[in-house]
Amino acid sequence: MPIHHCIVHFIDKKPDDSAAVLRTRSESLSLGNDLEHLLADINDSYNSKPSKAWGFFQADSSAAPLQNWLADYLAEKIDFTQFSQHAIEHLKKHLDEADITLSGHVLFAHYQQGMTDYLSIVILQHSEGMVITEGLEINSARHLDLSQIHLGTRINLSEWQNNNQSKQYISYLKGKNGKKVIDGFRDFLGCEDGVDGPGETRTLLKAFSDFVESEDLPEEQAREKTNSLISYANSQTKRGEGVSIEGLSEVLDEDNPKAFYNHIRNKDYGLSPEIPADKRTLNAFHRFTGRAEGISISFESHLLGSKVEYDEARDMLIIRQLPTQLKDQLQRNKD
Repeated sequence: MPIHHCIVHFIDKKPDDSAAVLRTRSESLSLGNDLEHLLADINDSYNSKPSKAWGFFQADSSAAPLQNWLADYLAEKIDFTQFSQHAIEHLKKHLDEADITLSGHVLFAHYQQGMTDYLSIVILQHSEGMVITEGLEINSARHLDLSQIHLGTRINLSEWQNNNQSKQYISYLKGKNGKKVIDGFRDFLGCEDGVDGPGETRTLLKAFSDFVESEDLPEEQAREKTNSLISYANSQTKRGEGVSIEGLSEVLDEDNPKAFYNHIRNKDYGLSPEIPADKRTLNAFHRFTGRAEGISISFESHLLGSKVEYDEARDMLIIRQLPTQLKDQLQRNKD
């Protein structure tokens, strides 16, 4: 993962009327293995977060100038340090005007994955931990807690510059900070919500279910294709990439790699060639689960309507062709 530039500033806006406090660096961080490992871990944490939104820069940049400074940096009119300082000052102004409480180190990173350039802006938090010193003493120590990344964005710079029609080159976290903070961070970015990730994922899964039904596949093959879809989508999400309809089609059927792709195009589901898969929607599709009062039920969603029937009026599940192991236990108990 080549890193072009990376810098960290600090911002602290307390829950009172006082202005936010800034501490800024005057130059980019030195590049090296430690920084590469840190950024890789930050990306892993960001990618694993289930709640994200996708969008694009709003047309009117006068009230949201981040995109202007970013364009100036990419055009080499200003350097990365200047860009990040303009951005952090703008964030401070936004926090003060909206009275938003926020404290943390703000990391700006311009890096490359494959042939794609990205900009990440992430709010980093610390946690207290314990260490054993060389003198075998136990001391407390502060450390970066990357599991606590709940506010941040990743901008696909290559897509922004090369695809004017894209509505999903910006992603940002919708985590545990509350609606006011998340909306404030989105406004700081100047981001307009574009692609509905959960909605697009639900449409993709509907198209997949229709495809499996139209192919009249045996249960085993249907299960294999379901697992292939979930595995491919999760692997793409883990890498921070979208789900390519064409790529998914190739994964689903190596012998006929265009089958699912053509099904989607012929039925006109309105899906983009690549969609940002929503992790929670994928997991909900994979299995239905429930546990209460000593009963635990779990089954793959594609079995609903065939081996599993839901009778809403009578509040019942009807399960056909019980697993052999379960049936044997029931028969032994009857005897």
